[in-house]
Amino acid sequence: MTTRIETVLADLSAKNKSALIPYITAGDPQPNATVGFMHELVKQGADIIELGVPFSDPMADGPTIQLACERALEHGTGLKDVLAMVAEFRKDDANTPVVLMGYLNPVEAMGYEVFTAKAQEAGVDGVLLVDLPPEEAEEQLENFKKNNLDLIFLIAPTTTNARIEQIAKCASGYVYYVSVKGVTGSAALDVDDVKQNLDRIKARVDVPVGVGFGIKDGETAAQIGAIADGVIVGSAIVNKIAENANDVAKAQAEIAAVVGEMNQALSN
Repeated sequence: MTTRIETVLADLSAKNKSALIPYITAGDPQPNATVGFMHELVKQGADIIELGVPFSDPMADGPTIQLACERALEHGTGLKDVLAMVAEFRKDDANTPVVLMGYLNPVEAMGYEVFTAKAQEAGVDGVLLVDLPPEEAEEQLENFKKNNLDLIFLIAPTTTNARIEQIAKCASGYVYYVSVKGVTGSAALDVDDVKQNLDRIKARVDVPVGVGFGIKDGETAAQIGAIADGVIVGSAIVNKIAENANDVAKAQAEIAAVVGEMNQALSN
């Protein structure tokens, strides 16, 4: 059965366009803001939304997203709340794919079978668990497949070819290439280096490749959009939320401006 993610990425590929995939942390700066933010992202051109599940120890993330998790956790935002947000979003948007991005602990606490069933029921399309290695993922693939959920993996500049081939056996929807060494919010972006690694990855995986980390404006989005199937942007958006944490309306306007600029750059 074809997933929403596969359908959207195939349609964009036919138009020779890269997907715009913004990330926000669910519950940041407060839980009742998230669904409105999601709709605004779509309005500004988001093709897929990555929705972060707040976690107390987000080890792959830099200070920007760590602090977003802290703000969300201050309001008690947990995995059940995030699923409820997706269900609320689905009442008015049946088409935009939503990917949950987070860590294993909350999923294991809920139980894989319960989580995958509830995620499908809520309208989730894909799951990226930063600390789920492909070796362990193989045991859970059936749970994800029977609930029509794509399982998305990270690939780093240091990932070996053998490891990429192992990931390719489990991955669906797309894979997320981390464009720089380090945590989210890292600044340096070497487009030539990204291109070389994308060629290496695309020779070994059958799904589209999205690129994240280091994309901060329209210019960098356009540079990556020219070579990747998807442009993933997180910290540049989450920074705007942090700067306006006490004014949700302003935060929404600011993230609209960031995503709108990137969408325009990709369209051009």
